[in-house]
Amino acid sequence: MPVTLPVKIAVSGARGHMGRAILSALADDPAFTHVCSIGRTGGDGLVDRLVAIEAADVILDFSTASAAAELAELCAERNGPALVIGATGFEADELERINRAASKVAIVRSGNFSIGVNMLVGLVAQVAGTLPAETWDIEILEAHHRRKVDAPSGTALMLGEAAADGRGVALSSVERRSRDGMTGERPAGEIGFSVIRGGGIVGEHSVMFAAGEEVLTLSHSALDRGMFARGALAAARWVMGRAAGEYDMQDVLGLTRKP
Repeated sequence: MPVTLPVKIAVSGARGHMGRAILSALADDPAFTHVCSIGRTGGDGLVDRLVAIEAADVILDFSTASAAAELAELCAERNGPALVIGATGFEADELERINRAASKVAIVRSGNFSIGVNMLVGLVAQVAGTLPAETWDIEILEAHHRRKVDAPSGTALMLGEAAADGRGVALSSVERRSRDGMTGERPAGEIGFSVIRGGGIVGEHSVMFAAGEEVLTLSHSALDRGMFARGALAAARWVMGRAAGEYDMQDVLGLTRKP
């Protein structure tokens, strides 16, 4: 379906770090127009979610996991608009609610909208599928600013899922999110996570593949939130007119691994 420009965008979470970066990117891109920002009670330039649903072609949500799930349900009840969700820290029931909403509307959900990170996801899956789990351990290290409230980051979990997919296992069956005290010998095939929070770090992610005699590390450094905002806008333009379903940035960038 042809996309009518400019695409009308509403932003949820406009006062956060990512929300502000998106508003800046919107102001610089004539392919989009910012129609409103969402607040639960309105006021201070914010509108109610139902007002935004009526006004927008696409809503970009970088709020919280619970708010994103609620918004997805409201959009599904009204058969639109499409959603781009960048919130992280979801509980299983919230993910299920978004999945159900995606039967009615098109939703792009990603833990990271960087092109580089999504390339990294593909590389991690490929390497994990090549190096045997019996002799190559996988550790994922992530670092973010002190204000980030969820851990591991959504991006770290994306990388963990990619590594598990490459090995043909469920991440939940092999992940280790913390170590403390007498943990015992590391089991073969385990995927470990380490988390750093401090200062103003935008985002650092590394995936280490460690064998007895060598270590391979794949990494990505975020230097400016503008790259995430541009990726989110690319997702907004891509999702316009798409069939109902839940998509991610691998789909947006044409990197989806299909059997």
